[in-house]
Amino acid sequence: MPAATSPPPPEQGDITALYHAHRLELVRLAALLTDDRETAEDVVQDAFTAAYQRRGPALAGVDDPLRYLRRSVVNGARSVLRRRRTARMWVPPHLPPAPSPEEDAIRAEEDHRLRAAIDALRPRQREVLVLRYYAGLTEADIARTLGMAQGTVKSTANRALKSLHRMLESPR
Repeated sequence: MPAATSPPPPEQGDITALYHAHRLELVRLAALLTDDRETAEDVVQDAFTAAYQRRGPALAGVDDPLRYLRRSVVNGARSVLRRRRTARMWVPPHLPPAPSPEEDAIRAEEDHRLRAAIDALRPRQREVLVLRYYAGLTEADIARTLGMAQGTVKSTANRALKSLHRMLESPR
């Protein structure tokens, strides 16, 4: 019975032989650094892929390919840990609590009343208020848009707001 022979040592620059000979060792190294086997496998796979893309299948220009791969695995594990730390430190913005259905109903009723009051204004008053508060125009811009004096815009807006106030303050 012939004696079992161990696989030949990987050639200096053969990435396939290095992969078969040292993948498990590198995965164990990455697993110890990242504390996650699946992530460790990804880190090692990324290291081999990057080495192949940068140096080719013969790992041209690399004196010690295994040391080069170990360094890539350690750097990849560090990157994983940095991303984890960053993700853990991120605090989502505080969102105000969602309004209750009752608050939504009240708001919808108030919006309806406001829209009805705006619709009840004279057309010129409605135009001035919409341009001022919805479009965000200045009094000068409104005056140019509507072809009226800036003082007229001011007085029209003032009368319109007083009318709205009276309509909204009246009993329902």
